[in-house]
Amino acid sequence: MRKKISIFVSGNGSNAEVLYKYFQKNLSIEVVSIVSNRKNAGIFERAKNWEIPVIYCSNLQFDDDTILKILEKDAIDFIILAGFLKKIPEHLVNNYENKIVNIHPALLPAYGGKGMYGIHVHEAVLNNHEKTSGITIHLVDKKFDNGKILFQQTCNITDATTAGEIALRVQELEHTHYAPVIENYITHYKE
Repeated sequence: MRKKISIFVSGNGSNAEVLYKYFQKNLSIEVVSIVSNRKNAGIFERAKNWEIPVIYCSNLQFDDDTILKILEKDAIDFIILAGFLKKIPEHLVNNYENKIVNIHPALLPAYGGKGMYGIHVHEAVLNNHEKTSGITIHLVDKKFDNGKILFQQTCNITDATTAGEIALRVQELEHTHYAPVIENYITHYKE
């Protein structure tokens, strides 16, 4: 039986698109839905021709049990965060313990925590004159960017002069590694 995943997105959804395409022909994992907490997120336009629902769920609906009902209706096994900018509520973490995976655009534990997302991370990395940056794929727990690390990959940024350059190199790592790491984790997951 295929494991069902829902992808949570707050923005444009480039990682979500890579994941959707990667798992389209997968025999053991399928993307069943996309959920966004922002009405005007770019993912709605990006995913308009995909054969799965893209659902808007307000921050209040994340904090009450509405999101749980949506996930249970679709029998979702795992939640994948792809540029999702809301802290996952405790009740959701409890219901999906070790079944929520996130990707962070830096090498945790450095450059993680509240306010450390997107370009803010890359600006901090640049301002600290780091020689490398990268990605961290990790499980989600009750604290920001704190869960068990599943995978990290670095990239050289010694010649990067802008946060945007760093962002492009990190995004390339995200698009290359996120889907295979998710597939490996879900395939080998033991209850």
